[in-house]
Amino acid sequence: MTPPETASCPVHQNFDPLGDSYVADPYPIHSAVRDETPAFYAPSIDMWVVTRYDDIQKILMNPGAFSAQVGQRPVFPLSGDAQAIIKDGFRAYPVMSDCDPPRHTRIRRHNQKGFSARRISVLEPKVWAKATELVDAIEPGEVDLVSALTYPLPAYMIFTFIGFPDEDMDMLKSWCGNRIAFSWGRPSPDEQRDIANNMVNYWAYCEEFVAKRAANPVDDFTSDLIRIHQQDPDALSIADITNVAYGLSFAGHETTTSFTGNAIRQLLANPEQWKALCADRSLVPQAVEEMLRFDSSIPAWRRITTQAVNVDGVDIPAEAKVLLLLGAANRDPGHFAEPETFDIQREDARAHLAFGKGIHYCIGAPLARMEARIALDLLAQRAPHMKLIDGQDFDFPANISFRGPRSLRVRWPN
Repeated sequence: MTPPETASCPVHQNFDPLGDSYVADPYPIHSAVRDETPAFYAPSIDMWVVTRYDDIQKILMNPGAFSAQVGQRPVFPLSGDAQAIIKDGFRAYPVMSDCDPPRHTRIRRHNQKGFSARRISVLEPKVWAKATELVDAIEPGEVDLVSALTYPLPAYMIFTFIGFPDEDMDMLKSWCGNRIAFSWGRPSPDEQRDIANNMVNYWAYCEEFVAKRAANPVDDFTSDLIRIHQQDPDALSIADITNVAYGLSFAGHETTTSFTGNAIRQLLANPEQWKALCADRSLVPQAVEEMLRFDSSIPAWRRITTQAVNVDGVDIPAEAKVLLLLGAANRDPGHFAEPETFDIQREDARAHLAFGKGIHYCIGAPLARMEARIALDLLAQRAPHMKLIDGQDFDFPANISFRGPRSLRVRWPN
């Protein structure tokens, strides 16, 4: 039910993150609502929306009052068929991004061991090799960089990191199709049924895979978790490990694919920035931070209140779903000078909230940064003269949390 509009509870009837204009470009809408009020109620999604950097940072640092449990729940009720499919064959439970302490603390502590600096450093030459292989396969002319590079590279790397066999990659990627719509969009009943079946298939695969690793650990992330389980079964169960493999295999490539696509698009849309990067590739790490600030792959995320709260003068009740506009925060003029300007040499870009803050800070951030850095460095070396195809449709998926082009056509030079 829509709450009454009062000074302490403003309502934006027209705010719709699934609307066509928002999906095409949310940032002008972010700026407009942020300038009007720090927080408001949006009837279209039955959520309170928070817009400003300081408020969002405080919320992320306060998991006691703002629970993460709603992070991956479907925005809208599922059909009866989809619910039945999920109930019968899908045994996943909240992962790190949507659970609270103490369970979150326990799972994250063990996952951090798997995401050690050693394992990330071992992966770097593999990322370079795979990226080089993909770029070498591109022929001069018009090419879609999503299908040629930004999708296969992160998918291959996260699957390799987990330990999934190369020969299963295409099957696994097909099961990830349209997963975003299930939890963060508004899929039709037929789409819900198809996605639910894919989720069940993927879950069964992960169960079987983890059982194989339990019987024969090797040198991969899943085996690292298996060894923790073998040392102390109460610390990390086989079900926990299966759940981590399932959740990470989706999150670990979808967000990096979107972010790298956003980064390439913004660089090519700002030729002077792209030219500067190609002339001095030492700018790449700093450029990655500015691209995370300016056009993140996760411009919004969710929390749910555990008690009545007040956000900068706006009253929000207990058990209220809250949408944090990270994209609006990252362009908040209270924190960034000329925030609507894309500047790869911005000195404070790393202050962005693209990876969150506090106990839920993205555990895969080093891997995502490394993959984006390598992809951009390689493109700057191999294709400094590539250009965006004019007038194209980037086909952004309609959902409340993830943003990245599903198509990115460029003119690849000879």
